[in-house]
Amino acid sequence: MQAVLPHPAVPPFWALSARLFALLGLCSGLASAHAWSLDDVAKLARERANTPRQQGRPALPAELVGMEYDALRDIRFKDDKALWRADQLPYEAKFFHVGRQAEPVRIHELSAVGNKTLPYSADNFTYGKNKLEPARWGDIGYAGFRIHTALNSPAYKDELITFLGASYFRALGAGQRYGLSARGLAVDPTGAKQEEFPRFTDFWLEKPAADAKQITVYALLDSARMTGAYRFDIRPGEQTVTEVHARIFMRAGAGPRVATLGVAPLTSMFYFGENQPRPGDFRPEVHDSDGLMVATGDGEWLWRPLQNPASPLVSSFGMKSLKGFGLMQRDRVFSSYEDTEASYELRPSAWVTPLGEWGAGRVELLQFGIPDETHDNVAAYWVPENMPAPGQSLDIAYRIAWQGKNQQRPPNGWVTQSRRGIGFSKLNAEELGRQTQFVIDFAGPALDALPADAQVKAITTASSNARVLESIAHRNPATGTWRVSLRVQRLDASPNQPAQPIELRAFLQHDTNTLTETWTNLITL
Repeated sequence: MQAVLPHPAVPPFWALSARLFALLGLCSGLASAHAWSLDDVAKLARERANTPRQQGRPALPAELVGMEYDALRDIRFKDDKALWRADQLPYEAKFFHVGRQAEPVRIHELSAVGNKTLPYSADNFTYGKNKLEPARWGDIGYAGFRIHTALNSPAYKDELITFLGASYFRALGAGQRYGLSARGLAVDPTGAKQEEFPRFTDFWLEKPAADAKQITVYALLDSARMTGAYRFDIRPGEQTVTEVHARIFMRAGAGPRVATLGVAPLTSMFYFGENQPRPGDFRPEVHDSDGLMVATGDGEWLWRPLQNPASPLVSSFGMKSLKGFGLMQRDRVFSSYEDTEASYELRPSAWVTPLGEWGAGRVELLQFGIPDETHDNVAAYWVPENMPAPGQSLDIAYRIAWQGKNQQRPPNGWVTQSRRGIGFSKLNAEELGRQTQFVIDFAGPALDALPADAQVKAITTASSNARVLESIAHRNPATGTWRVSLRVQRLDASPNQPAQPIELRAFLQHDTNTLTETWTNLITL
């Protein structure tokens, strides 16, 4: 048995929160004089933004810090201890145990009697095969929580949404399996030496009414250079919708300027797929998302298939305004994955819709290589053109729709698949080595409405370091949809300029009418 580290009664992190609550007259257990709101959390976030960050955190018992992954999973929350179960409400909350790298958070319940802190209780858990002495630990907090509701059947409360680790959260619609995640904020995922990971330090769970159609969670975010106040309104359904209202503050005097502020960030995994198969694996595709979709304010829709690149790739899509973006899992048939355990065809897409005008900025896509499917390697987020000055706030609101088969698509036509590779050819090996071919399939109502003899053109462009050799649009006789065969050749790089990735764009046009979204892709080195 390892020695247990002493646990201070009021560690620095808890002490800071207590001081802030006291300043607002909102100490735990006291009835609120008014209904709790985002403004209350924003007062705490602003106070933190005006003070140096407190680095001290609760010292966890040594046996929890050194715990193996499977041992931590063996600690399970007791179902009968779920928050609000005794009240037979439509939503219940269950908590995660701290351990390994999981940092503790403060969790509160908001109800008619006020703001109540929910302390850690060893009685809430079973510890499996672990030999532990939780009675010695004191209040070590919780690592996070999950909300349950009758999502798929009135007879059982399924897991709806989880908040666990840094500012990560992920949700499910009916019939879905967990896949990609969202975050509260991304700070310097690109453009700086090291990414900064803000974390939710405090949560407030609003007790739902007996007939509640949604549940509300508030959160306080903190990092070296940022603080933030968040309100999450979560509405379950075929596509569960998480409505987010955030007020973000830049910390005063907190060091180097933030290079990239990522708003509404999404995080996912792409290991391999139809445009990048993996020899030797029986599964045709393995990914939580297969593409980034973007809707610009001027009406253009973009589709960028994801990659598992050899070196990090960053793509930016600048625009004057944004209608939406998302990491999408478009391919939703089992035969595309053949994985009976992972069920990738049931992983949700996440579509972000701004509430209000966000102004100018860019959607940024970050991708890097991974050795297997246990790692996330894709991030997408909005970067506003203007960031808040220290002490000022950035107020932003959006919806995340966690979608299954019925998901957001462009109104006219979209890409159903794109495959990279060359079939039979009379070209020699050297010529083939300088060429790349894509076969891109499109479908949608604008294509379905075309007459049988319609003349459809493939409008394709390549960056200056490549030449389009072939661009042919034709009906696919097997499916009735439309296919583009695209072949490009890399041009020699000049002696003074190294070879760069090739940027490609393609869409379908009839007369002067755009029929589809724009497929855009990178050919890397």
